[in-house]
Amino acid sequence: MFTGIVECIGTVASLNPNDETGGTSLAIRDCSDVLSDAKLGDSISINGTCLTYTHLTPTSFLVGISPETLRRTNLSALRPSSPVNLERAVSATTRMGGHFVQGHVDTVARILSATPDGNSVVLRLQPRDKGVMKYVVEKGYVTLDGASLTVTQVNDAEGWWEIMLIAYTQERVVTAGKKPGEEVNVEVDMVGKYVEKSVRGYFEGLEGKNGTGKGILEKMVERIVEDRLARRSELKDGMGSL
Repeated sequence: MFTGIVECIGTVASLNPNDETGGTSLAIRDCSDVLSDAKLGDSISINGTCLTYTHLTPTSFLVGISPETLRRTNLSALRPSSPVNLERAVSATTRMGGHFVQGHVDTVARILSATPDGNSVVLRLQPRDKGVMKYVVEKGYVTLDGASLTVTQVNDAEGWWEIMLIAYTQERVVTAGKKPGEEVNVEVDMVGKYVEKSVRGYFEGLEGKNGTGKGILEKMVERIVEDRLARRSELKDGMGSL
């Protein structure tokens, strides 16, 4: 578990698609800030992706990357000298300055535009998986490359949302240096997923008890429409008798 508050920016030393284990490994250097208390097997967030230390030195570390992670994230696009956001897993004394972040990337999003607004920058993003749009709400949380950010605008019809990077954040996350057309890792707020599953289960249970084959939400909408139409008819009849 992470907070989405980036601790430091590391540098990619190498991305080996065929290491000694037959898999893919990623080496990060210039990151002593997240290694002072690190142990083999600990979790580390790299651009919002939860990975595991497999080798450590005082200033660098190595992690393995699964095929699923490579498919789901933008890590395969990393090159030597690429900067990456880093955050250690939370501890019992960690301040929750961001929000609950799992490090389980849902999809990637393409930067459509980067527009200055005073000393801030507004990024407009469009996800590859449009299904995540239902979890993105104005003033809600979204994690981009591991950084907890606030959604400032959402356009469901066109399938994009916007966030704003203040000057302080621009200096401390890699996302600020990305250009339109580049991709960022996206993790939506997991609370929305749990709420959706709970509500769906509740209504599906009611549908089963109802036995009509018609969804509960559909019946609720029909009842509202019927009530509105009845009130409109009553209002017309009342005006006709004047």
